[in-house]
Amino acid sequence: MNQYQLMKLLKRVGLYALIAVVLVYAVFPFYYAVITSLKPSSDLFQVDFWLSSVNFNNYVQILSQGSFLRAIMNSIIVALSVVFIALLLGITAAYALGRVRFRGRTTVLLTILGVSMFPQVAVLSGLFEVIRTLNLYNNPAGLVLSYTIFTLPFTVWVLTTFMRQLPQELEEAAIMDGATPWVTITRVFLPLMWPAMATTGLLAFIAAWNEFLFALTFTLTDDQRTVPVAIALISGGSQHELPWGPIMAASVTVTVPLVILVMIFQRRIVSGLTAGAVKG
Repeated sequence: MNQYQLMKLLKRVGLYALIAVVLVYAVFPFYYAVITSLKPSSDLFQVDFWLSSVNFNNYVQILSQGSFLRAIMNSIIVALSVVFIALLLGITAAYALGRVRFRGRTTVLLTILGVSMFPQVAVLSGLFEVIRTLNLYNNPAGLVLSYTIFTLPFTVWVLTTFMRQLPQELEEAAIMDGATPWVTITRVFLPLMWPAMATTGLLAFIAAWNEFLFALTFTLTDDQRTVPVAIALISGGSQHELPWGPIMAASVTVTVPLVILVMIFQRRIVSGLTAGAVKG
């Protein structure tokens, strides 16, 4: 083996070692949560990286709680509503910003993107007043409104970038056939934009599903809370004792569907995020 082959082998080994470190760093917390959720209460504080036995009592405990199941349903309703509204407004805004030429188009797009740069805590008090004025406090509609405000800028930006890559001839042919802008969007552009729609829709769903600060601030009762708040409010028998087994079981329960969705749509996510990155 000459020096060149040795250097090539060392680079490959170093690359695989780096990938292994990143993989362990990313996957190990979820793996440990899974094995912790499958341990009985008596074994929770024993450091063990392998399961000697499987116990589903923690899952039975959380899934038998009506409040937790209600929280899951609230999260599903809120997240799907946010995805629908964000995609509906995003696709129409993307058409205007990506296909219609008007003065100040770039400024409008940068302004929309700038909205997403504000941290949630910076607008929490002002948004709370808006929610209270609209009588949406302790109402899922208040969460849908607040989540959409922070989800829409990214949705518009990605869809606009993708919209600009579509051939101009398609729109011209639709106009020649007498199609209205709405027909052009829904019948011509929409079938071609599924990669970007899947990307933005899934990321909007994940953001709404995992959001905690607004859900904690804008909800008050158990029947209106979402999953992150419900998990945070799981308590044990005493003030200083936390039921880590049920907490881990609840965390795994609400994380596994997201992992499955990402694995199913991973190719569309990559193609949607890289849209417009290479212009040929």
